[in-house]
Amino acid sequence: MLTATDAYIARLVFFPLVGTLVISAMLLVLDKMLRLFDFVAAEGGPVSVVWRMLANLIPEYLSLGIPIGLLLGILLAFRKLALSSELDVLRAVGLGYGRLLRVPYMFAIGLMLVNLALVGYVQPKARYAYEELGFELRSGALGASIKVGEFTQLGGRMTMRIEESRSGGRELDGIFVRARTEGGTSLSVTAEQGRFMATDDPDTIILRLTRGTLVHDSPTFETPRILSFSNHDLPIDLPKIEAFRGRGGKDREYTIPELVRIGGNAAIPVELRNQSRANFHFRMVEVVMMLLIPLLALALAIPPKRSTSALGVFLSIIMIVTYHKINEYGEGIGGLGIIDPFIALWVPFALFAMLIAWMYYQVAHVPGGQPISALETAFSKAGAGLKGLLSLGRKRAFQDQ
Repeated sequence: MLTATDAYIARLVFFPLVGTLVISAMLLVLDKMLRLFDFVAAEGGPVSVVWRMLANLIPEYLSLGIPIGLLLGILLAFRKLALSSELDVLRAVGLGYGRLLRVPYMFAIGLMLVNLALVGYVQPKARYAYEELGFELRSGALGASIKVGEFTQLGGRMTMRIEESRSGGRELDGIFVRARTEGGTSLSVTAEQGRFMATDDPDTIILRLTRGTLVHDSPTFETPRILSFSNHDLPIDLPKIEAFRGRGGKDREYTIPELVRIGGNAAIPVELRNQSRANFHFRMVEVVMMLLIPLLALALAIPPKRSTSALGVFLSIIMIVTYHKINEYGEGIGGLGIIDPFIALWVPFALFAMLIAWMYYQVAHVPGGQPISALETAFSKAGAGLKGLLSLGRKRAFQDQ
């Protein structure tokens, strides 16, 4: 049963956790959004494709942001308790660190299950949808083959130019079309607006033009025929587009059960099996590592007495990012078959777990224990030395005046 203390700790953890998660996801999205805008603009596609591609990247960014958000949420909560001496009061009334970590572990287990669902099932399918959108954009399947402001050749007998594209390339403004047929007959059309309409023939679509002028010319005509229209349907033969590959062209597009099935199938080449096993173990260690985050956060949240050093905050981020990069390296060498994927990924996890367990033991069970005391001392001395140098510089500058 949760107590008022648990509710208080939950509130302290929740807001930094959510804030960190949102900020980290937004930064990742903004960084990718700029590159996607450049890519879509270069391909002449509609802006709406950018939002659809970003939506498919959100599960991947959440899986990266959740561990960091959990870490900083717990760390900042216990740091606030330590700096305000509330932690000493809680310890004095008999609440040990194990009891105080009850709520953080509720957050950790809940977010671990969410992260498992993301990396195991949601992210692979979202990643495939992202790759498919990129393929369709490059191939013109989204209407992006008709680039805004340029003359586009459709087949060998039709040329088209538009001034603006909307609704994923299906609605067009400022249209010019010139079509030629055998025998020298030509058709030139200008229209204010147009819209692509599907037909029963998958290789043909209808371009429904609105408010325009049509010029029909032929060697048999004495003069071209000119027609003003309110609506006119113009059939267009679609260019042949190669079908996109099936899901699973990359390891990141497989769900966890699919990775297990591929890794255990002796009929599949050993290179593919190693890659699937490495990716499976990479996802597992990244998820299971979240159970260690509350211990790491607590060990780094409590500064030495009479100190407000924030070294633990920076060190925690460095440790998480470094461990993630080690896992990526382990996945790479495991996928190449240099080392067994299980060893390449679970041995660093075991070492990381032992380091965190030692750090937590120092804080929770050693009187006055501080796992990063040497770093704190060096950090404080470096700060004092820098402060002295700055004071000396100001003093000399004052004397020179």
